[in-house]
Amino acid sequence: MEDGLSNEQTEKILQFQDITGIEDMNICRDVLIRHQWDLEVAFQEQMNIREGIPSTYAASRDVRAPAVFDDRFLQQIFSANMPGGRSARGGMGPIPRSFTGIIGYVINMVFQYCYSTFSSVLTALLSLGRNDERIVTDPVGDVMSFIRSYNERYPSHPVFYQGTYAQALNDAKQELRFLLIYLHKDPTNNPDVDSLCRTTLSNQSTIDFINRNMLFWGCDVSSPEGYRVSHTLNIHVFPTMVLIAQRNHRMIIVGRFEGDCTSEELIRRMQTVISVNEIWLSQARADRLERNLTQTLRQQQDEAYQLSLRADEEKERLRQLERDAVRQAQEAIERERAEEARKKEEIAQLKIELAEQVPNEPPAGTADAISVVFKLPNGARLERRFLNSNSLIDVYNYLFCHPSSPDEFEITTNFPKRVLYASSCNNGAINGNGNQTTLAEAGLKHREVLFVNDLEA
Repeated sequence: MEDGLSNEQTEKILQFQDITGIEDMNICRDVLIRHQWDLEVAFQEQMNIREGIPSTYAASRDVRAPAVFDDRFLQQIFSANMPGGRSARGGMGPIPRSFTGIIGYVINMVFQYCYSTFSSVLTALLSLGRNDERIVTDPVGDVMSFIRSYNERYPSHPVFYQGTYAQALNDAKQELRFLLIYLHKDPTNNPDVDSLCRTTLSNQSTIDFINRNMLFWGCDVSSPEGYRVSHTLNIHVFPTMVLIAQRNHRMIIVGRFEGDCTSEELIRRMQTVISVNEIWLSQARADRLERNLTQTLRQQQDEAYQLSLRADEEKERLRQLERDAVRQAQEAIERERAEEARKKEEIAQLKIELAEQVPNEPPAGTADAISVVFKLPNGARLERRFLNSNSLIDVYNYLFCHPSSPDEFEITTNFPKRVLYASSCNNGAINGNGNQTTLAEAGLKHREVLFVNDLEA
């Protein structure tokens, strides 16, 4: 077990190992990682494979089979003529004990092995000249028909893979498992086939070994699917089983088991092939696990980076909002200042224009003159004479143009308090026509005290 797993993931691996019986915890972890640590989905997938049902990776009937390399130098070949083998046509018999007998036995074994290989190659070459290719229309139907007929004749056997040859290959490649191919031929005319199926493949030890260590696919060579596979794998001797495994990222035939043999011998031969090639599957599992862990780590790093990026973007957005708020406040202040400056400039210009409309102060002692004392908001006192025929607007213009007067104000009497003129409404409080109301009409006499109230205060 490698580091980097959480307690929950470790617990799932132990649970998966307990319910599936898989001894290698690295395989359990590899399967769980491939199914995103979904224990239920991983378990169901494993059960489907054990029952011979194609997995979700090879569920389509249109799946394409990966190339299988048939290199005689990379595979171990076993025949019925080797020790442990048996044949209805007669085998080599027991191994002699005399020195000359042993020499003859070895020479005979080598000769028969070479002859078997030569005949297989010659048969394959001759088949190239024949145009007897069959069209495969229903490969799944061919497989299921074979399984049904096999069950009727030999009820006890390993679990057959219930899918096409292409699906079985893809599942074996995806699951990094060994795939045992068995091509069946009419046992009534082939005693060795009948013997293998009735005794060897029906043996419980053989069944347990195959179900535990590999996928098992079979088909009858009389069907189009079986015929096609027999030519693909160069199988011309029956019975023959072929063991396929992934090696250096390629699906390769690693073992051939030709002819009939005892259950113990078949298990020994398969163990021999598995022990030699298991290292390649273990390395492939380790590489896949490393890729998955690297991918998971990269995904976690990407997610952390995205979270950090979103946090930085949110901080930048908040900072931008603060900058925008400060800028808008500054712009509002500047607008207020500009508006105030514009207003003051307009008032200054208006004072210049209205100063020319202020009537001249009558001389002291003028009979119609009214002396008015103005009390300003800042405490200053102004005194000026007006004619009683002058209007209230003349008084307002005089005060408006005075530098000590506020810009917006009203003119009131003290007691009783009356508003004579208010600059904010531009109309008088007397008869509703302040512009035309004279001082006499407003009730002002020879000497008056008027108050100037700041409307902006």
